[in-house]
Amino acid sequence: MSLQLYNTATGAKELFEPLEPNKVKMYVCGPTVYNRVHIGNARPVVVFDTLFRLLQTQFDEVIYARNITDIEDKIMQAAIDTGTSVKDVSSQFAQAYFEDMEALGNLEPTIIPYATDHVSEMINMISVLIANENAYEAEGHVLFAVQSMADYGKLSNRSLEDMLAGARVEVAPYKKYAGDFVLWKPSSADQPGWDSPWGRGRPGWHIECSAMIEKHLGETIDIHGGGRDLTFPHHENELAQSQCAHGGKQFVRYWMHNGYINIGGEKMSKSLGNFKMVNDLLEEYPGEVLRFALLSSHYRSEANFTPDLLDQAKNVLDTFYGFLRNVQSVATTDVVLAEQAFYNAMLDDLNTPIAISEMHALAKAMNKADGDEQVALKSALLKAGDLMGLLQADPEQWFQQGGDGELDGAAIESLIGERAQAKLDKNYARSDEIRDELLAKGIVLEDSREGTSWKRA
Repeated sequence: MSLQLYNTATGAKELFEPLEPNKVKMYVCGPTVYNRVHIGNARPVVVFDTLFRLLQTQFDEVIYARNITDIEDKIMQAAIDTGTSVKDVSSQFAQAYFEDMEALGNLEPTIIPYATDHVSEMINMISVLIANENAYEAEGHVLFAVQSMADYGKLSNRSLEDMLAGARVEVAPYKKYAGDFVLWKPSSADQPGWDSPWGRGRPGWHIECSAMIEKHLGETIDIHGGGRDLTFPHHENELAQSQCAHGGKQFVRYWMHNGYINIGGEKMSKSLGNFKMVNDLLEEYPGEVLRFALLSSHYRSEANFTPDLLDQAKNVLDTFYGFLRNVQSVATTDVVLAEQAFYNAMLDDLNTPIAISEMHALAKAMNKADGDEQVALKSALLKAGDLMGLLQADPEQWFQQGGDGELDGAAIESLIGERAQAKLDKNYARSDEIRDELLAKGIVLEDSREGTSWKRA
């Protein structure tokens, strides 16, 4: 089966074929680093990291860029609020973002471009747009003239009138048309700024991604990803300025957007105050649990994020790791991906729910098999995990991880040793007391011929 991806631009699943044979260029919008990220911000990272893994099984070279927006008005406001510099704020939260995303099992992208390292490229692109009469200067600002592009709105499938009615449009006297958007804005003496032909200033949000894509990936890329909320205005405006700067050349071949994460039936957002920060969730659950929860629904669907979803994800992973612990001594072998049902599910527009159901089937069959069949099933299960960034922990360590305030492994092992000695001394009351004491603290003991193992309940 060949890779099929849903293209937002056409509204249909399409056979994926990169522009250059065996080479894929993918760009995903990263964060504006003024705060910690919530789990809704993490969804596109997990989704496109999974796609990155899948693409690497199909093509020899996959270039994956995910940017950092480190200059923006929200960052400037955060610096004012905290009495620090813009650079300090952006550096602090960029590092926090990297740590959170690593905890969720994401691979590092091929390229991580920072907006502030590409201001000269932005200025060059803006100059081209002005020369092409797609942009104009007004009162120290430079704006993109949306009416200069005949098919502006084609990505989000909206007319100019619909866009103005449904969007928050800044009303400004220097605009020729209300829907025109800012490419460059002036900076005061106490604001970050760069010299430009239009005076000292800073870039608008949309031009950043266009300039970074042009520099690192070229004028046409294969895949552009992000959350559905970016379709308009961000991606629509990226498309407009990039194609107008490049003589109408196609900017993106496949646009991909993940669905929202909802809390209590409403889209999770900082503006609504209903968000769950990744670092807070990581205090309660392992990162792999969060990742599994995000992959348990199809990336294009909306997902309702609840404690029940996380608990269910933890239980499923416990089951998988329990099966793997039973076969730790079993070897692994190479896996022919094309023969695997989970792989074909992934090739069908990244259908992770079906792939996970196939993992269940593999795990159950593995638990009942033996010999070469068990080797093949274990190998396939672990390969499916690798493809989705799951089952990456040692099974014993998985069951022994805990949060703050819980008994550590050494203390538990000490009590298990004391219990074993109590049994030898025929002090069964103390043996039972230790078992009950550990159970009260969420530690379950499992006795077997090989000895006593433990896990957290």
